[in-house]
Amino acid sequence: MTGDEIKEKVCAVLDAAGVPYERVDHPPAFTMEDLDRMDLPHPGTVAKNLFLRDSSGKHHFLVVVAGHRQVDLKALKTLIGSSRLSFASDERLEKYLGLTPGSVIALGILNDEVGEVRLIFDEALKDSPIIGVHPNINTAMLYLKLEDLVRFLTDRGHAPTWVCMD
Repeated sequence: MTGDEIKEKVCAVLDAAGVPYERVDHPPAFTMEDLDRMDLPHPGTVAKNLFLRDSSGKHHFLVVVAGHRQVDLKALKTLIGSSRLSFASDERLEKYLGLTPGSVIALGILNDEVGEVRLIFDEALKDSPIIGVHPNINTAMLYLKLEDLVRFLTDRGHAPTWVCMD
């Protein structure tokens, strides 16, 4: 599937669900710093996403935090009741979420059709009424209400666990 087809597919799913969003296409962005260099609307609303695994490799987590927050993996493991956490490999990212490096995003959880990945949201996200997420590819940003995103994901069987990472 081409990048444009991936974007269109995600947008079509949101449209069919009646989820309003604002789409902004942009050059590929692999890091938060790449996004900072772009003149995107709604600064400070873009989510950062981490795809993690536990020490056994049997449990996987998609962690969504406010863009420039640091995540203490040792503290997070305690918050979510996990063993030691580390970043999952590119192969695991493809296997569980159907994504490639640089395009790990909250909407990627939709590719986990059997529910093998646990979705974790940082409580700090609640401070912003909108959130910016990529549409499963890093060449566009979708801005939508946080409550709409959470409802959309929950309706599809991926209710997030909220944790306070302060």
